[in-house]
Amino acid sequence: MTGRFPFAAHEWLIAWRYLRARRREGGVSVMTLISLVGIALAVFALVATFAVRSGFRHEFVATILGANPHVTVYSRLRVTPAGTTTRAIADPESWAARLRAVPQVTHVAPVIRGQGMISARGRALGADLTGIGRQDLEALPLIAHPEASVGRLADFDPGIAIGSGLATRLGASVGDRVRILVPEGAKTPFGVTPRLRSFRVAYIFTVGRYDIDNTRVYLPFDAAARLLGRHGADEIEVRVRNPERVERILPALRAAAGPDALVWSWKDSSGAFLRALDMEDNVMFVLLSILVLIAAMNIVSGLVMLVRNKGRDIGILRTVGFTEGSILRIFFLVGASIGTTGTLIGLVLGALFAIYIDPIFTFINQLAGGGVWDPEVRYLSRLPARLEWADLLSAAALSLGLSWGITLLPARRAARLDPVEALRYE
Repeated sequence: MTGRFPFAAHEWLIAWRYLRARRREGGVSVMTLISLVGIALAVFALVATFAVRSGFRHEFVATILGANPHVTVYSRLRVTPAGTTTRAIADPESWAARLRAVPQVTHVAPVIRGQGMISARGRALGADLTGIGRQDLEALPLIAHPEASVGRLADFDPGIAIGSGLATRLGASVGDRVRILVPEGAKTPFGVTPRLRSFRVAYIFTVGRYDIDNTRVYLPFDAAARLLGRHGADEIEVRVRNPERVERILPALRAAAGPDALVWSWKDSSGAFLRALDMEDNVMFVLLSILVLIAAMNIVSGLVMLVRNKGRDIGILRTVGFTEGSILRIFFLVGASIGTTGTLIGLVLGALFAIYIDPIFTFINQLAGGGVWDPEVRYLSRLPARLEWADLLSAAALSLGLSWGITLLPARRAARLDPVEALRYE
């Protein structure tokens, strides 16, 4: 008996009947259900892991690129006439003009950086101080358009901008005055006198990254220069059109900055962490692939039992004209249907998990009594998830490839069953 390629209608009909058959009828419905649930859970775990992995990497890179420069240009260390060493850029505007002329550069900003202590309402905390112009600050996407903000960047020039975590711990709000103390002050006959200035909080931002929200303070460039005792800029921050391929324009930036410049990209500072993420992704993929393989082995167990129970049926089908290929396709359809259905269910569950991860994780956090996600350790303020078609296709291809491929073994055994032997004692 022959059928239409690849599967004939009668082959689908017989396979469907075997799938529905109960154990007393020679079927393996319980094993079928176990196999289906195993494949679904394995694919769900695979998709959920892929989604969290992609979300974590995307959020981490987005916060790096949204609140930090893509490329930082420094001056080489040199000795001043007074005998001290410095990296200060005395003419930042000329450096900035040369860097702006480089193709693919979208923004250039001279900045001043330092460390200090910020205090308000009797509380004092350490802070990373950044002196920057208002227009340059507005060019930072996550500062100009953060997750949440209070105040206006238009009022930045006479005031300062601080992270929400820092503001909360200080008990400060927009309009309040805070004091900033830096230890490197003016030299007097009695030693170095710390500098202390009072500023009004004009803008509070939340970018969703712990180390930024809890430590960063932006000051107007001139105010930061007076407070920190700087003459010129400490560095030049550069933003480019395609930061994922920033290494392509680094030679042009070095040439534009001149021989006294050092160039440092965001990949240089965060590359080790991103490589660790990629390595972890590969390890997790291998481990979860083993999980899918174990789930697919249940299909083999069920099919082996089915072939043993249906030996008489196979013998009859062969005597009425079914070919070995037709028998193979029938039992392949049985196993492949389980794998395909389980894969689809797992994909749907994984997609729903990624879409509704916030309420799900909130429930888990409440169930565990809180503290499941510590932003001090993981930097991000929440567990991210991001669905990508490539991840869904990878999970589906892995699951279907394993379940379909492993189904061929018992299906081939059924096809090669000798009908004479199958009917000898019938």
